[in-house]
Amino acid sequence: MTTKPPNAQAEEAESTRRRQYVVAGQAIEAPRLAGGLYLVATPIGNLRDMTLRGLEILAAADLVACEDTRVTRTLFNHYGLSAPLTPYHDHNADAARPRIIEKIAAGGAVALVSDAGTPLISDPGYRLVRAVHEAGLTVTAAPGASAALMALTVAGLATDRFFFEGFLPAKSGARRTRIAELARIPSTLIFYESGPRIAEALTDLSEGLGARDAAIGRELTKLHEEVRRGTLEALARDYAQGAETRGEFVIVVAGPSAPMAIGADEIDALLRAALARVSVKDAVAEVATATGEPRRAVYARALELTKDADGTAS
Repeated sequence: MTTKPPNAQAEEAESTRRRQYVVAGQAIEAPRLAGGLYLVATPIGNLRDMTLRGLEILAAADLVACEDTRVTRTLFNHYGLSAPLTPYHDHNADAARPRIIEKIAAGGAVALVSDAGTPLISDPGYRLVRAVHEAGLTVTAAPGASAALMALTVAGLATDRFFFEGFLPAKSGARRTRIAELARIPSTLIFYESGPRIAEALTDLSEGLGARDAAIGRELTKLHEEVRRGTLEALARDYAQGAETRGEFVIVVAGPSAPMAIGADEIDALLRAALARVSVKDAVAEVATATGEPRRAVYARALELTKDADGTAS
């Protein structure tokens, strides 16, 4: 009896795999996919929020890269999906990325999903997308659920301009510094936050942003979904006094009620703080957005500050 090598066994299993998904008890065959990277949004809680196009891609993919295979397996079991899974997260991205690129370069269709919602929003996926582009390969996306956008739409605040910040720093000092940097952005602000930190984060937001309207979305699309609205001060008080903190939170905060005048010293302070974290280009974009100042003027000042710091422009 001849035993096939593991690679041959895996290839044979993949060639005979049924590329299908199951909806309402009905098995549906998925069409073949062209090679490339497919960014697939997954539900943020309610599994019924999965799109049909997303299911087709996950069913037909040669490989699905995901943050946590256990989380993605729950979705796969619900819809009868059987594509092979591989972990892709902050801790293994540098090692896993070349293997994924190699798979796509050989003609494979690789899907990328996050644990919940739209890939690349608060996860390391953008580096993979950039690497696929740099390799001259194809990237496409199947849009769907996003906690940030859902919270924005139900908040009852302005939606014409918004700024997604994601998670604020965990330590209070750094958090307050970042809130001060965000205070001048003339648009609705969106934050993610965890239950254990929600009360402290709201207190710092209230003190740093003042009397602004806000909304808190908790466990969005899930059984215990809750949306609270009020001023930042009132919401901070609610959570300090025992409002439910279990679950995942999105905080949506109204922009400033009127344009805020800003002086040269304040612009310099914002630039120095940004330059300590990011490149000159990104710092200029951040400060120009936050202050409403002309990008060219902010860029010129950033160059002056970098010259003062090390004698040369970077």
